Amino acid sequence: MTIRVYSDGQVRAPGDATVPVFDRGFLFGDSVYETVGTNRGKPIFLADHMDRLARSAERLFLRLPDRDFIERAVAATLAAVDNAESRIRIIVTRGDGPVDLDPASAGEPRLVVIVQPLGGPSPEMYEKGVQVEIVSVARNSPQALDPAIKSGNYLNNVLAIGEARRRRPTAHEAILCAAHGSVAEGASSNLFAVVGGEIRTPSLQVGILDGVTRGKVVALARGDHMPLREVDFMSPDELRQANEVFLTSSVRNILPVVQVDGITVGDGKPGPMTKRLMALYRQLVEAET
Repeated sequence: MTIRVYSDGQVRAPGDATVPVFDRGFLFGDSVYETVGTNRGKPIFLADHMDRLARSAERLFLRLPDRDFIERAVAATLAAVDNAESRIRIIVTRGDGPVDLDPASAGEPRLVVIVQPLGGPSPEMYEKGVQVEIVSVARNSPQALDPAIKSGNYLNNVLAIGEARRRRPTAHEAILCAAHGSVAEGASSNLFAVVGGEIRTPSLQVGILDGVTRGKVVALARGDHMPLREVDFMSPDELRQANEVFLTSSVRNILPVVQVDGITVGDGKPGPMTKRLMALYRQLVEAET
């Protein structure tokens, strides 16, 4: 298994890849990024991730390199590893500049692509499910730093994971709530709950990332005639008392949750609707790659 990094126009070993200390991504988190998994060595839903990268950059008034240029860099970096499956991180910073908050002081945008072994949940986690903790750290307000922007400014999520692991070292994910009290999303995942036979997920209006995997799962459920509703409010107690809970992300795909705040979800095993969606998503990924 190997790690390779595209930087300054070349694919390099990790120890040879550097970013200047005056890069605004390093100084201010002034960057956007995407994480893409692979299946059979091929990127999963790369076009969707590139579309979201463009949306994030547009909201930050950050100029991206040409899309073809980014995709060629991804392909070159992926071709340089021998991993069974990989995790691809595409990062675009605003570039170098003086220690000055004004984005107009930046130079050319910088592209970095990191390809490393996929990692992610173990087979046992998919079979038996994981634990999550609802934390006191609130999700950023859309009026401050919109969670719909996938930016390098990730301290909100870092603090959430830190709190979850201090409270419960076995917690797999931290669940953040929006300022108005609704459950929002995980620190690096979207969230679904099955309540009374209906699949519910926080709507984009709650203030969450428009997850690529989340969107695929919503479409799969509706296409399979499973009852699904995007809700503007989901209380923490509703999540704790749900019959099924699962997370979605580009690396996790669909991951069952069997404990919320130490409270057992349903019968403590991945539920039937979760397992049905896991199978449908697997078929979709196989067809894509």
